[in-house]
Amino acid sequence: MSVEHGPPLEANLAKETVARAIYIGPVLVLLFALLNGWDGAWSAALGVLVVVANFLLAGAILSISLRISLQAYHAAALIGFLLRLALFVGAVYLIATLVEVDRIAFGISAVVSYIALLSWEAVSITRDREREPSWRR
Repeated sequence: MSVEHGPPLEANLAKETVARAIYIGPVLVLLFALLNGWDGAWSAALGVLVVVANFLLAGAILSISLRISLQAYHAAALIGFLLRLALFVGAVYLIATLVEVDRIAFGISAVVSYIALLSWEAVSITRDREREPSWRR
């Protein structure tokens, strides 16, 4: 039995979260450019890009699985998290071994951008309780 619902809320929420990377990404890139030059800037940008891809993948997986069934949605939430974590670690490892990156800038920018975007979205959702959040429109 599939679950019918309106717009893909999970994908919209992920897109809104990713849109905030416009503010966080340049700050991290500039910071690591000042500290480590071009290598730091390039590596920080890659770190933010991996996080953005992770959020978009999460939104797509959850939106698609909900159209299949509620059980698929629950499985996607649990298994999808583990799968995305494995993909995230694999992508970071692959990038660090195949591409010349500043590993410190890459790692710190990935962790900081992930936590910052997640925290920003949590605060935004909490504040939007009284009114309809933009991702539901």
